Amino acid sequence: MDNKTTTKVLRETNNWRQLHFYHKADTLYQLTVIFCNRFLPRYGDRTVDQMVQAARSGKQNIVEGCEDGMTSTEMEIKLINVSRSSIHELREDYEDYLHTHQLTLWDAQHPRYDRMLAFCREHNTFDHYATLAQRLSDEALANMAITVCHFADKMSTNYLQMLEKRFVTEGGIKERMHAARTGYRQQQDQRMQNMQHELEQLRHELKEKEAEILRLREIIGLAKC
Repeated sequence: MDNKTTTKVLRETNNWRQLHFYHKADTLYQLTVIFCNRFLPRYGDRTVDQMVQAARSGKQNIVEGCEDGMTSTEMEIKLINVSRSSIHELREDYEDYLHTHQLTLWDAQHPRYDRMLAFCREHNTFDHYATLAQRLSDEALANMAITVCHFADKMSTNYLQMLEKRFVTEGGIKERMHAARTGYRQQQDQRMQNMQHELEQLRHELKEKEAEILRLREIIGLAKC
């Protein structure tokens, strides 16, 4: 059986370690840990646990989604959506912090907004943010984290659109299993048809050889007379 023509049940998935929006989510997690350690009480404030857990969920569900995507596109879509929801929750926490501490949520009119936006757009991995995260003010770090949230959300939305298109064209694992079984049966049917055709050819050739033998025997018999 030619494996190249057989539908695969387990589809190839993207390596989550190479996904830009995973790097953004991982950066967001590490920025959040630093933010909480620097600016929130270590004890007695549930906000710390909520923010760190939301940030962790944002990246871990990407990992789980990509791993589960080998067998289930539906599960991958679901988990990436959970990741997006966690990032939305985290963004809300940062915005609440700015509001409750009478700090500014930067917009396009803020003098540092464009530079921060360009920085967050260009850089995905945390190593570019590590030094800044330790020296920025709470207002600046919160706004940076919010900006990373927006980019992670946009990137994951684009990824979800790709998954949805793949699901429409390839189906879920049940459809792929059915296609694989159907493809296998079709290959076996085609092989049987080929063998039957070859058998008919051999029978035809055998009859021709038998007729040739009879003709030669008749010639030999006449020659003896």
